[in-house]
Amino acid sequence: MAFLLKKTLLAPVKWSLFAIYGIAINTWAQDGTLAPVTVSDRSAATRADVTGLGDAPLRETPVSATVVGREQMADTGARRLADLTKFDASVTDAYNSPGYWDFLSVRGFTLDNRFNYRREGLPISAETSIPLDNKERVEILKGTSGLQAGTSAPGGLVNYVVKRPTQQNLRDVKFELSGNGSALAAIDFGGRLGEARDFGYRLNLAHENLQPRTRNADGQRSLAALATDWRVNRDAVLEAEIEWSHKRQPSQQGFSLLGDTLPAPVNPRLNLNNQPWSQPSVFDALTGSLRYEQALGNSWRWSAQVGSQRLKTDDRLAFGFGCGAEGHFDRFCSDGTFDLYDFRSENERRNQHAANLNLTGQWATGRVRHDLSFGLQASRLRHRFQPQAFNFVGTGNVAGTLVTPADPSLTTPNTHRNEHATEFSASDAIRWNPRLTTWLGLRATHISRASVRTDGTARTDSSDTLSTPWAAVSYLLAPGQMVYASYGEGVESQVVPNLPTQFTNAGESLPALKSRQIEAGFKGGSAALAWQLAAFRIERPMTSVDACNRLGIAPCEAASDGDAVHRGVEASVQYRGGPWRNSAGATYLHARRQGSVVEPATNGQRPANVPQWVLRTDTAYRVAALPGLELQGQVLHEGPRTVLPGQALQLPSWTRIDAALRYDTRVANTATTWSLGVDNLLDRRYWKESPFQFGHVYLFPGASRTLRLSVQAAL
Repeated sequence: MAFLLKKTLLAPVKWSLFAIYGIAINTWAQDGTLAPVTVSDRSAATRADVTGLGDAPLRETPVSATVVGREQMADTGARRLADLTKFDASVTDAYNSPGYWDFLSVRGFTLDNRFNYRREGLPISAETSIPLDNKERVEILKGTSGLQAGTSAPGGLVNYVVKRPTQQNLRDVKFELSGNGSALAAIDFGGRLGEARDFGYRLNLAHENLQPRTRNADGQRSLAALATDWRVNRDAVLEAEIEWSHKRQPSQQGFSLLGDTLPAPVNPRLNLNNQPWSQPSVFDALTGSLRYEQALGNSWRWSAQVGSQRLKTDDRLAFGFGCGAEGHFDRFCSDGTFDLYDFRSENERRNQHAANLNLTGQWATGRVRHDLSFGLQASRLRHRFQPQAFNFVGTGNVAGTLVTPADPSLTTPNTHRNEHATEFSASDAIRWNPRLTTWLGLRATHISRASVRTDGTARTDSSDTLSTPWAAVSYLLAPGQMVYASYGEGVESQVVPNLPTQFTNAGESLPALKSRQIEAGFKGGSAALAWQLAAFRIERPMTSVDACNRLGIAPCEAASDGDAVHRGVEASVQYRGGPWRNSAGATYLHARRQGSVVEPATNGQRPANVPQWVLRTDTAYRVAALPGLELQGQVLHEGPRTVLPGQALQLPSWTRIDAALRYDTRVANTATTWSLGVDNLLDRRYWKESPFQFGHVYLFPGASRTLRLSVQAAL
């Protein structure tokens, strides 16, 4: 099958797709403008492109997904992906340091920032800071994503959807103050041009001076984004968009265990990245896409899409790591000191390009209707780095009072990476009658990867062909009420780190790791009330790579080493009625390690940084006595988290309350929205998460009480 895909079908189409991409970029360069674009109501929150199941409303598809719209993001002052964890009880933090890029955990598995993220449906790298100012919505698929992505971690998939041209003129201006004096100014302009209004545009500009409550973390960020469209004729539309962003801000150094002791939650304003030589991390990104969609009669349509992402990053940190004095390299010293390193990885370049052809339509055989979808995608990434600094410079302490000299010497090699992937996908929703539907899907992926150290050593080269099936059955009990059951697979391709001194098979590709998920659910509702209940089981093969790093085993032969099994139940409900708007969600997760030979102490234990239960509630009430005034409140609760794999030490559970006032009125005949919000209303101190990252356990405190005041006017 791999030979047929590669030689007879995938290869020629792959080059055709990149030819289209080259023509688009060349046209852009010659004209100095982007070709226009339109949106066929992809802004509707009732559907989620990330499911890969066509135009079916989300409540009628046999998957679990969350859609966070622009109004929710605006109401809560969301700036980054990590701020969206408050909207779904199955989505939690997984090393979310202020000033750095975001990590999410979904159903207890940390998403891979290289493979689990999409933008407008095309693969991107999330190893950067991604702004939300120009995003219409963020879609989060929960569970294995083998049908939607070639290779990805099993927790889920995130898709960013950008704001598109509006039918009516839009002139929104926003100002917001928050934190210790952070100031945001943003505009959102949209509309249509021409006699027939065939040309549309959407312009988003934003600039923010960052002065958070965390000390030594001041910075700034900027965004410029343009989306355009051209309605070529009644059956065809051409869409284009481009986004430039820049962020410059020091990140927050995580705390850690003090020997074998879990310290009390520290003042969240303290930042250990406070040496005189500490420098900010810098994230620059230029991302864009071009899409053409054409109807073929009443039942079929095809589309072609290309996208490009170019990232430049300067990653810098005064990095507290381990305690050589006590022989611990995964935590701080018992007296509150730690080994301090000068870490600098500058001029990191990550470029990713992708192209996609898609054909969707309906076909009837007697009384049976088929909703068919076929896709062909080619992508390539190229990562280029310089040697980096990771130099021991002395001793720091948790009070942040010890000063060390800098050592920016570029003494540590980095690793260049190339990857090419070609993917073919097909799905069929077979509607036997108005109630019963069976769903079938398959994605076949051919992937080639190569890497080499920046000093020319440790060269690797591998290729593989993978297939990931998916199947489901759904049944409508009544209008708006559906039960379903599904089976899906996801696949990961792992290469052993290029460390010959530790791994006997350094640089080799391991057999593909196939995760398997079964899920059953009940969902439904109406305009006033909606609900979803899902039970799932995910089994993910594990390797000994992390255990060898964590335990310092050398020599070590990296190989399969048991499984991670996550079983859980998710429930959510939304209600709108009268002056009330309410939503609530809860997740119970039984996550366990099993079958490990290298680290048997972890068998039967909950993995690190995975809460056993999570609760989220969101309530809003419109005050009849003062039209336009809405009271808003959120309660966030998470159960205990294990700090170290195979050990009983746990972070305590925590609860946080957020509150806000929103007032819609008219000022000088201009529609205006005022908002006053308070995060962590009671100023609770707690450990938010305990990620085991980069061979070290880190502790991140919950943010202190933070106020924000904003005004938005529709001119």
